[in-house]
Amino acid sequence: MAWILLAFGLVMIVEGLTYMLAPSHVEKVLEILRSLPQTAKRQFGALILVSGLIFLWLAFFIGL
Repeated sequence: MAWILLAFGLVMIVEGLTYMLAPSHVEKVLEILRSLPQTAKRQFGALILVSGLIFLWLAFFIGL
């Protein structure tokens, strides 16, 4: 359970920093994402998902 809380906390820190440091850039990125076709959004989501799984695997492989 502690790992889940740690993961959510880290995500919230990264999200908060993004909105705090570059809110106008976030708006531009959201506009770009709105203009992408549905298949491109799905492929991007799959890429992020696989990247996250690789990071988790590496973290456990290193010994965290």
